[in-house]
Parts: sequence; structure tokens; C-alpha cells
Amino acid sequence: MTSGQDWQGRVGDVWAAEWQRTERSFADLARHLDRVIANNAPETGRALDIGSGAGSTSMALQAARPALQVTGVDLSPELVALATERAEQGGADGVRFLGGDAITVARAEGPFDLFVSRHGVMFFPDPVAAFAGLRQAAGDGAQMIFSCFDDRSRNSFATVADEAVGVTPPPVDGYEPGPFAFADSDRVANWLEGGGWHPEGAARIAFDYVAGQGDDPVEDALSFLSRIGPAARAMAVADATERARIADALRGILANYRVDYRIVLPASAWIWRGTTSL
Repeated sequence: MTSGQDWQGRVGDVWAAEWQRTERSFADLARHLDRVIANNAPETGRALDIGSGAGSTSMALQAARPALQVTGVDLSPELVALATERAEQGGADGVRFLGGDAITVARAEGPFDLFVSRHGVMFFPDPVAAFAGLRQAAGDGAQMIFSCFDDRSRNSFATVADEAVGVTPPPVDGYEPGPFAFADSDRVANWLEGGGWHPEGAARIAFDYVAGQGDDPVEDALSFLSRIGPAARAMAVADATERARIADALRGILANYRVDYRIVLPASAWIWRGTTSL
């Protein structure tokens, strides 16, 4: 489980430090998500990017819809500072980034015509309450478009970690915030409806999760996965001997996914669309 407190501290700090490699890992998914957002975004109005991270989704949206006012919100002060710096350097004048809870910001800053998120919704402590809060901050005819991970078994960055560690996490009983909390599309549809949204459907997207790249992509991937994701969590609590064993196991497994100068891990996500009316 990754809590809001984690994102405000250690986890958010690591993601900010590793933003270039995390952006690389999501680049293939981002092109699908950004296209769906651009195809459905209004020409004008206001948009909120939930869990905006390093700011890429917000900036892609603003580039596609220059007259749209885009606000990104994230729990991590480090990520907010990074996104703000990137927007300033990139000349994205129509984007601003705020720190804080997305629902609180939405209610204070709304109404919004569009809500977007690249993998930021899976950490809501209560999905129905969160979607209801966003609905209260939605303007007439507002839309919501977000991505979330598909089942753990379809995401090799997790399964290779499980193989290296030697432990497969048991199924979660009930709801628990985390990377795979939104994997069940039926549950997500019910949560959206419970929060006052009309689900327009979800598209399952297979994408390449690039974990490593360069002259020694295996070591680059090992370094990255030792900082981000399930392997990182296991290694953080292991003693020195066990950490070394996991690292050696990961090296051997990751080598099987080498494609020229990259380590490409098959991954899968959902892209959801919802509206405020039937």
C-alpha cells in the first residue's frame, strides 16, 4: 500500500529524482492516453490533472488545447516543484501546478470541464468518495479521462520482481490503494457510477514499459527497478545478503527482455472515459 503520506515524503521524493526514467517507462502509454485526451478535450474551459507528477500530461494537454486552462495537482512538493520548473522552461504558460489533495483542490478551484490523470487515481483512499468529490467540482457536461494499471499478471515490471524476490503477493481482500487497485474494470465502473459519473467504457492498452536503456541496459533497468516499484520495496526491507541475491536474480531475468539497447517489459493498462451525464 502506498499512502498519501508516502507520496508527500519518501515516495514522492524518489519519483521526482527518477522522473526521467519514470517518464521513459510510461512514454509508450502516454502517447495513447494523450491522444484520447486531445481527441475529447474542449477547446476552452478548465482542466484538472490529478496526480500530475512531473507534469507531462498537463503540458501535453495544454499544447493540444492552448486556450484551455490546465491545473495540475500532486501530493508531492518535490514533484510540484519539478513540474513547475519544466513548464516554465518549456514555455507552457497556460499550465500551473498546485500541491495538495486533488479532491480538496478540485472543490476549491472548480468547476472544471475536464479531469485527467495518468495513473494518479489508484491511490484514492476511498474511490467512490473521491469520484463523488470530483463530480461536485465538475461543470455541466464535464468529462473524466484517466489511465490505470491492468492486472498485476499483465505487467512484467511487477512479475519479474515477484520472480526475483521469490514471493507472489496474495490477492488483496477488499480495496487497498496501490498500483493495481483499479485493475478490475467492473469494480471501477461501479465506483464511477457510485460517485455520480457515467462510465463511457475502458480500453485495454498493451504498452512497452522501458525499464532500461543505453550501453548497459540491464544495469540501468536494475538501478531503476531498485528505486521504483515492487522490487524496490522488497530490497528496501531486505538485509545486505538478500538484497544482493535479489539484484543478481533480477539481472538474469531482465536480460531476457533485452531488445537491442533497451530492456522492454510488456505492460498493460486501462484508459477510462466518463461523463457527468448519460
